Amino acid sequence: MATNCTTIQQSLAWCQGTPELPGIKRRIYYISKDQIVNWPTLQHDNVGRLTSAVYNGNFELAADATWKFIDILPDKSQLTSEAQGEYPSQTQLNKLTAVHPGVGVNASALAAYVNNCDCVFLVETVRGRYRVVGSEKWQVKSTVAQDLGQGATGTTSTTLSVEATDECPAPFYNGKIETEDGVINPSGTAAQWNGDSQIADPVQMDPSNQIAEPVNP
Repeated sequence: MATNCTTIQQSLAWCQGTPELPGIKRRIYYISKDQIVNWPTLQHDNVGRLTSAVYNGNFELAADATWKFIDILPDKSQLTSEAQGEYPSQTQLNKLTAVHPGVGVNASALAAYVNNCDCVFLVETVRGRYRVVGSEKWQVKSTVAQDLGQGATGTTSTTLSVEATDECPAPFYNGKIETEDGVINPSGTAAQWNGDSQIADPVQMDPSNQIAEPVNP
């Protein structure tokens, strides 16, 4: 029996004059994969082709587990994606570079942990959308470099570099994010986005658990 390969192609429009705001925000989140009980899912058709780059559902965490945050320097941090492999098995390699200004005890301890742990990261774009760096299917490679600066005008930094294979460029996530300071988007998968040409609605917070302003590193 012949396979019925219906098309999944769609037009990709862009309205001239629409601003495309670059960059990521100053706080990212991470968690070890062994603390994730259930993953949200990406949608596929009946032959396994990806039909959406948005996760459906929520990250369900183990009891008492929460996403931890890392404050970064947005002007020195970046999220990119590139194709890897060969046809018809190409995937995307998502790369995150996150620069934290501190080099103290906590930053050094984080380096020791993340270097040897399979973690997932959430990165918020300037437009207010969360992107996922890390997949249930493939291991995530995280490495940390530290620079104590040079001379009186040098700069200190702890730089996190993440490489994560996925089916598409860093998938979008609209679900709830349980942090140690409260729940981001407590309504879970409530619609926050009306299309790539529009600015996202502000992320809703549980009013009883607002995230405090980050303390300077």
